[in-house]
Amino acid sequence: MAIKSTKGTLRVYLYIPNIIGYMRILMNCVAFARCFSDKKLFAALYFISFLCDGLDGWFARKFNQVSTFGAVLDMVTDRVSTACLLVILSQFYSPGLIFLSLLALDIASHWLQMYSTFLAGKANHKDVKDSSNWLFKAYYGNRLFMGYCCVASEVLYIMLFLLAENQPGSVIDVFVNTVKKTPLLSFPAVLVIIGWAIKQTVNVIQMKTAADVCVLYDINRNQRP
Repeated sequence: MAIKSTKGTLRVYLYIPNIIGYMRILMNCVAFARCFSDKKLFAALYFISFLCDGLDGWFARKFNQVSTFGAVLDMVTDRVSTACLLVILSQFYSPGLIFLSLLALDIASHWLQMYSTFLAGKANHKDVKDSSNWLFKAYYGNRLFMGYCCVASEVLYIMLFLLAENQPGSVIDVFVNTVKKTPLLSFPAVLVIIGWAIKQTVNVIQMKTAADVCVLYDINRNQRP
């Protein structure tokens, strides 16, 4: 039994999407190790790692290699990489508390969502069909819409990183000055900000919805004879 269990465990670890996950971790390690000495390399590696987030999901469905370990690995990689970038941005821009608050919201909302998923007996944290919030359902129910919001958020953070100076400054001032210098960036910048804003709104809704599930679970458990 132990031998079979070990072989089965190894097989899951070697799933194609999980291997992609390991590559993402490696790319992020290199990216953050070089983030201050080579900003362009960091941006390239970070964004490629982010794009692989969608690639591993496609491989998981294509080869029927969906696993709980893979889902957790995927989410942890996303949250840690975004958290590290937000911490760096908090040192470049003022007030830095804005980025630290976004970090806290991102981690809290996703952690609560994962935990509430298990309490509700669901197999996937993206299963929100029973939600009454239309934006929450639209976000997780439409891959293109969710992809747009996620890409917009990461692109915004990468842009802010590339535009950052050594001395702390205002995010708004940086954006205004950049658009003035390059007017063609106005429309893409608006699209990115809208997608980012929607994702943060969904994070707030997700945190509240997941917290409600946890509270209702406690209420139902306490009412049992």
